Amino acid sequence: MRKGFHQRSIIHLHIAALPIAVARISSASLRNRPVAVAPLHSERPVVLSVSNEARREGVFKGMPLKKAMQRCPGLKVLSPDPKASEKACRALAETAARYTPVWEPSRPGHLYLDLTGAERLWGTARNAARRFRKEIRERLGLTGTLGVAGNKLVSNVASRAMSSGMDKAGVFNVAYGREAAFMAPLKVDVVPGIGRVRRQILSEELNIDRVGQLAALDVGRLKLIFGRQATLIHQWSLGIDATPVYAQAQKPVVSESAVLPEGENDDEKLLKTFWRLVETCFYQMRKRHWFPSKAGFLVRYGDQVVATRSLKISPVARGPAPDEGLHLWNPSLFSPLKKLFFDGCKRRVRVCFLKIWFKDFRALHFQLSLFQTPSPQEEKTLQLVHAMDQIRDRYGADAVHCGRAA
Repeated sequence: MRKGFHQRSIIHLHIAALPIAVARISSASLRNRPVAVAPLHSERPVVLSVSNEARREGVFKGMPLKKAMQRCPGLKVLSPDPKASEKACRALAETAARYTPVWEPSRPGHLYLDLTGAERLWGTARNAARRFRKEIRERLGLTGTLGVAGNKLVSNVASRAMSSGMDKAGVFNVAYGREAAFMAPLKVDVVPGIGRVRRQILSEELNIDRVGQLAALDVGRLKLIFGRQATLIHQWSLGIDATPVYAQAQKPVVSESAVLPEGENDDEKLLKTFWRLVETCFYQMRKRHWFPSKAGFLVRYGDQVVATRSLKISPVARGPAPDEGLHLWNPSLFSPLKKLFFDGCKRRVRVCFLKIWFKDFRALHFQLSLFQTPSPQEEKTLQLVHAMDQIRDRYGADAVHCGRAA
C-alpha cells in the first residue's frame, strides 16, 4: 500500500420501514406484529411502508390497502406522520455528524458514513459501526443493520444481507478484496439499474439470476441489454464502485414540499400545487436577495416510485430588471420550470408527494445604468410583487398566490 493512501471505509446504516420504527418507539403494542402505513382517508389507499412481520404475510409497498388487509387480517394500519419521520432523520444526522463530517443520507432511515482515515479516532470501521448502532439504539430507540465495506454499493447491499455474515451487533463486514465474492451469490436485482423488466430479460433470455453469472459476461454482451450502462453494470456486479460519499453541503438550499395523502394524477391540479411551492421558494429567495443557479424537483408516486429531475438556470434568464425582486418574477424562469414539472410527472399513477428546491445562489447585487428607468409594465409588476410580499410578511407565505397557483 502506498504511503499516505487509505483504504476506503464506508458504513451504511439501514433502518427498515422508518415510519413504523419511529411509531414503535412510543407504542409498544406495535412491536412484533404486522404493521403498515397508508393514507386512511384516501379513496384508494395504497401501502406506503410495511414491517417485516407484514412482509412475511405477503404485504408489500404499493399494494392496495384493501388487498393487504385480505392477505393479513391482523394488519395494524397507521396514518403517515411526516413530521415524526423528519424529526428522526434530523436526530440520525446529528449522531452521524459526530462520527465524521463526511456523511450522506440516501433516503429516510438510510445513511452513508465515510470513516476513511479515522482509525485512530474510532478504531476499525467495524468497531465504529457497532458503536454507532449502539448509540442510535440507546439514544433514539431506533434499531438498524449496518454494512461495512470499501465502497458505497457493497456497504449498502451488506446492510441488507440478512444472513449468517451479520454479527450479533447487527453489522455485516465485507473485507477489502472480497467484494466480488460477496456479491456473486446474490440475486441480480441487488445491482443498481436492474429492475423488474431487466431482471426478467436476464432470466428468460440468458438464464441469469445471480450476480456472479452477470459478472462472468463480457461488456460487449451486456451492451445488448444495458446499452451505455453496460460498463457500469459490469463493475457493480464485481463489487466495484468509485462513487464518493457526498458530504452535506454547507451551501444553503431553499426548498418546499407538499404531501398529497389521497394522491392526485390530474396534471392541472398537480401543476397548481407545484406553482405554489415555487412561489413560496421565490418569496424566501427575494427576502435573502438570492438568485439560484440550479433547481431540482422530486415526485413520489403512490406505489413509492420516485422520480427526480434538475436543471441549470442560466444567468441570461434573469434579463434586465429595474429591481432585484423582479428577477424572481421574470417570465423566462417559468417556462423551464414548467418543463421540469412535466419531465418529472410522466406516469399515470397518483402522486402522493412533491418537492422543489433551489441552490447554488448568487447575490443579486448589480449596478443599473444611470438613465435606466422601468417600463410601465415592469413598474406595475414590481408594485404587485412588493404588495404580495408585504401580505406574506404579515400573514404567512400561503396568504396569497398568483393565478397559476390559485
